[in-house]
Amino acid sequence: MSRSMEDSPALLHFTEVVSREDFALDQAALLIGAWDYPERNLMEYRSTLDDIAERTAPEVANASSGIGRARAISDCLFDRLGFCGNTNDYYDPRNSFLCDVLDRRTGIPISLSVLYLEVSRRVGVLSQGVNFPGHFLVRVAIEDAWLFLDPFSGGRTLTPADLEALLKKTTTPDAILEPSVIAAASKRQILSRMLVNLAGIYGRNGDLPRSLDVLERLAVLEPSNPRIARDLSQLRERVVGLN
Repeated sequence: MSRSMEDSPALLHFTEVVSREDFALDQAALLIGAWDYPERNLMEYRSTLDDIAERTAPEVANASSGIGRARAISDCLFDRLGFCGNTNDYYDPRNSFLCDVLDRRTGIPISLSVLYLEVSRRVGVLSQGVNFPGHFLVRVAIEDAWLFLDPFSGGRTLTPADLEALLKKTTTPDAILEPSVIAAASKRQILSRMLVNLAGIYGRNGDLPRSLDVLERLAVLEPSNPRIARDLSQLRERVVGLN
């Protein structure tokens, strides 16, 4: 092993947080990227989320329908505060760091979805992440149905036809919109997907130390996954060889 948890306080902190049965998604997501920013005060960023929710709450309270409440959150995040999808530099690792998303007000589908989820949770609106293939989404409870939104596109509402078209675009032209494709993602699944995205970016860049940081956290989230365990063992040997 190249290093122990005692040698990596950030990894130890992440492990402690996600080991809880019902961990806080915002806290865990803010810890992604701590390998680059070990001194950041994460409580300040959670306070930022609180402040955003406080600005959003009056409009949510005044909305007369579930769709209105969902739209009130989108209006605050994407229209007034200016959060947007980073189409200019999609593969910048900072798009996956919730701290940087809050600072820079730009991100990728999953990090902007986490932002939406955490604001909606704070204002009492039930929303869930959707582990949609190739493009993470959010669904919001509206009376007796779900409203699907794309935070990367400013909170655009997606109809069933839109969802099917997106699925065909991100997978294969003959893909069928099954219920499993639009089911809710667990917090653990959300974090894993954020980390897998980063693994791809660091892998393409040949950044072995940061790839190791990512795989160590994936192993914490999925300790029984043999592929992750194998890849982690091999990567540790490669990183040791660099030193």
